[in-house]
Amino acid sequence: MYCFNNDYSEGAHPKILEAIQNASLDQHAGYSMDRHTEHAKELIKKAICREDVDIHMLIGGTQTNMTVISAALRPHQAVISAETGHINVHETGAVESTGHKVLTQYAADGKLTPSLIQKTLDGHTDEHMVQPKMVYISDTTEIGTQYTLSELEALSRFCRQNGLYLFLDGARLGAALTSSVNDLTLADIARLADVFYIGGTKNGALFGEALVIVHPDLKADLRFLIKQKGAMLAKGFLLGIQFEELFQDGLFFMLASHANAMASILKNAFTDCGFPFFSDSATNQQFPILPNDLIARLRESYQFQDQQAVDEDHTAVRFVTSWATSKEAVQQFAEDLKRLAHQ
Repeated sequence: MYCFNNDYSEGAHPKILEAIQNASLDQHAGYSMDRHTEHAKELIKKAICREDVDIHMLIGGTQTNMTVISAALRPHQAVISAETGHINVHETGAVESTGHKVLTQYAADGKLTPSLIQKTLDGHTDEHMVQPKMVYISDTTEIGTQYTLSELEALSRFCRQNGLYLFLDGARLGAALTSSVNDLTLADIARLADVFYIGGTKNGALFGEALVIVHPDLKADLRFLIKQKGAMLAKGFLLGIQFEELFQDGLFFMLASHANAMASILKNAFTDCGFPFFSDSATNQQFPILPNDLIARLRESYQFQDQQAVDEDHTAVRFVTSWATSKEAVQQFAEDLKRLAHQ
């Protein structure tokens, strides 16, 4: 039974495990105050072409989102998200548990636009409603789509004109930056977003996200808030070692490129069989729309997730590849798909 459920089913890349093993008998300062973390921060600053940022290593994406949003907003303020946004559908009300409402807009492609954000602003006009203050986006989005440079520039400009913080969830940022249609760089994101993070959990690390704070108003007291929200690791050097490995020899981009390449084989197989897609993704998440009887037969040998029912006989499903997905596995799936689809 081969798993296409997600991009964190495997442990970590051998280079990362080797680096952790080599450092395990050394003594390190705790809570990310160690030399490995400092070096990782230097490497990330070089990659984003910015020195005037604060960087923090957190354990996972949900903790990062909750910590950033609750730190940025005053008690009466809210965050704007696409309906499909991770903070809205996959975090068990983590943001709401801190006292902040998530205001959503439907976006067919999972991407917010200035006009969609304006709709939210138009509907929140006075002190009897929460005040929108932050815009939350993901790249890639939860349905595999991604922002272009012009789209992110338009969002950034709109947010600055309207006094809104722009927060980019980068849990799958590696997949976005290495896709065949991408025209963004890390430096672009650091220039256009007020705060963003670089995901390790879904790109070859054991765990961890590297949070980059650009806007000066968001930097104060973050370590206090990270600790309070349970996102500070006592053995923080383990996070530093992982991001040190990911960014010193281009491993971060190599692993994401591999995941995308494996997904491309899957996409071609679905396309060759004539199946449509729920979204247009050039990254490691693919969302084909398949007949329900074919889905049942595929599940005899493969694990993957349902996205949503399309009609009584068809369902959009999600296939995800990872840094560790083998070419042999996706080629075997392509063969099985073509055989089963023509039965």
